[in-house]
Amino acid sequence: MKWDILIVGRGGQGVLLLGRVLGLSATKYANYYAVLTESYAAETRGGESRVDLIISTSPEDVKRVRVENADIAIFMYPFNINKYKSMLSKTTLVIIDSEYVDPSLFKEYNLLARRFSEIAEKNTRSRRVANMVILGKLIRETKLLELEQVKQALRELIPENWVELNIKALELGYS
Repeated sequence: MKWDILIVGRGGQGVLLLGRVLGLSATKYANYYAVLTESYAAETRGGESRVDLIISTSPEDVKRVRVENADIAIFMYPFNINKYKSMLSKTTLVIIDSEYVDPSLFKEYNLLARRFSEIAEKNTRSRRVANMVILGKLIRETKLLELEQVKQALRELIPENWVELNIKALELGYS
């Protein structure tokens, strides 16, 4: 199995963390092979952030560093949507934060649209963990990883004082 995953958002939304948690979960805790490439604008907050993540059961599949044909695409903010549409197919699972991204842009795809930022704020009092709500929903929908594998990666990657809030958001998305 192989999954080409594209994640796009803006600086400050946790796009890079989402990709890193997913990648570490896959490689360290689920024994997959993976390659992750990050790109982001010079601004700390507000500029475009992008993660290309390829996860596979075979090392042969992770020789590319960029997603060409996404199996899963996550859009947290509407940067350059038309540019990325060329990477999508009718079977691509497209996950969007519909608070920022217009669902009508993805009518022809396998769309999962939720107001993830609003859900995060309402249930955790922080929009900063919308990325983990999305990740919880992703692993629930795809069965790509187990919830506990992702929790382990989270504990390893983020400061201890943020673990509880991020796990709460992850579980919220998974439920």
